[in-house]
Order: sequence, then structure tokens, then C-alpha cells
Amino acid sequence: MKTMKKQFIYLTLLLVCCSCAKKEKLLIGGAGWQQIAIVDKASGTIEWSHPLAPEEECNDVEMTPRGEILYAGKQAAKLITRKHETVWSYEAGESEAIYTATRLESGNYLLAIAGYPARIVELDTQGEPVKEVTFHAAAMDRSRQFRHILKTPENTYVVPLMDKHKVSELDENGHTLRTTYCGGSPFSVKLIDDGNWLVSGGDARFLAEVNPRTRSILKTVTSENLNWSSLLCVGELIRYKNGNTLIANWNGNSEDKSQPHLLEIDADGQVVWRLPFHPEIIRVSTVYSFFK
Repeated sequence: MKTMKKQFIYLTLLLVCCSCAKKEKLLIGGAGWQQIAIVDKASGTIEWSHPLAPEEECNDVEMTPRGEILYAGKQAAKLITRKHETVWSYEAGESEAIYTATRLESGNYLLAIAGYPARIVELDTQGEPVKEVTFHAAAMDRSRQFRHILKTPENTYVVPLMDKHKVSELDENGHTLRTTYCGGSPFSVKLIDDGNWLVSGGDARFLAEVNPRTRSILKTVTSENLNWSSLLCVGELIRYKNGNTLIANWNGNSEDKSQPHLLEIDADGQVVWRLPFHPEIIRVSTVYSFFK
């Protein structure tokens, strides 16, 4: 009797733990898809979406700790609520395009604005400008300058320069500290272990791990390294704690629409997950992971 009672208690606790386990959600967007959405990773079900205006183009999206949605919409960067209310909006100037919108550890926000010159603008928690850095992206076509810029703990800025096939690190005044040639058209860069960079190769269809101190490429992943699926235009990347990598696989420049919009690979290049098909999901180049 005591054994059965213990088993019952164990099963009850197991069921409670399973029911309380948080599920991974993905906030996604992409150029050529006129909405941003939250999807359940396991099922691919859209749980929330926000329509974009015809002139908007989402190239960066993420969620704040309060559950608000931050996105770069080319003509403006916006922070909105789940009820589609605008908290603040920062407009691009004439002949400019906002491609990066990200929240900093301080709670402030960072925007990267393609133009002549290009600008990095930091906003306070209310969306008001507190700092601006200008630099030259060395590309006349603003759409080929960059997409995702990040700020490091050392207060430098890492810029993937698409048209120049390289990633440059700038100081607080916009001066180049060091540059690593990666090839391709670098779209996004993330800090990973030991201060290395995880770089997406854009239209060149690869991702790479880079040591910025030695300016060397440590590892490259292409379609040939995968057990199935093909890389198209490699957009934003997420490196999980277990070493897996989530890849935004944008198909806007490819005739092949059969490949997954998102896929996850392990350290050996084995595809361990792909986004289930959903007819409303068209193109994905930016992704943000959270658990709920």
C-alpha cells in the first residue's frame, strides 16, 4: 500500500512538473513578409501577430522583459505592446534605413541606421536619444551596408559590412579597431563563448565562428555540412547554451521555397529541428527565442 501511495505521489509530481514546464516561443519577422509573429516552436502555430504597413520592412525584432515588441521597420524603429499600441517610435531621416533595433543590458536601446554617413543611435528607456556615433559603411547602396550591429561589454560596436565581405569592430567614436574578412555578405553577428563572433554569411549561404583577436575563421558551416536541408540566405543566428544554433533561413532571393524558414543544428551540423509548415509564414530573416 505504501509503495502504491509513493508511486501515486511521484506520478502526480511528475505531471505537475510537466504541466509547469515552459515552452519555447519564437518571435519572427523578415523582409518581404508584412507581419511579425510569435510562434510556438514545437507546433509552428502562430500565437500572436502584428501587421506591418506597406512601407515597413522588418529586419530585426526582439522582446523586452516586459513583453513588449521591439522591431526595426526600415523607416522607423518601434516599441509596441501586445495590444499593438506604440510605446515609442524613432523615425529614420531622409535617405536612411533603420536595420538594427536591440535592447542593451542597461535597459537602453541601440539602433543602427544605414545612410551617408551611417549612424549608431542609443536611446534611453523612454526612447529618447542619448548618444550618437557616425561612421562610414563604405557602400553606396544603403541596403548593402549592414543589417545587425551589436554592442560589446567593452563598449565597442561590431558591424557586419555586407558589401565589403567583412566584420569590423569600432570604438565609441566610430573608429575602426580591427577587421576580419569573412567572405559572403555578413548579415548578423553574435557574441559567443570566449568573446568569439558567430557570423551569418547572408547570400553566401554559410555561418562561421570567428576569433576577432587573431582575425581567423575557426569553423564554417555550409549546406554540405548538414545531414539534410539547404541553407539559403543565412540571416539572424541564435547560439543556445547546449551548443546548438538556430538559423533564420531567408528565401527572398531564392527560387527554392521548399527549405525551412528556421532550422536548428547541433555542433556536428545535424539538423535537429525545423519550423513546421505554416501557410502564413513567408520569409524569416530575424528571430528571437524566449520561454513561456
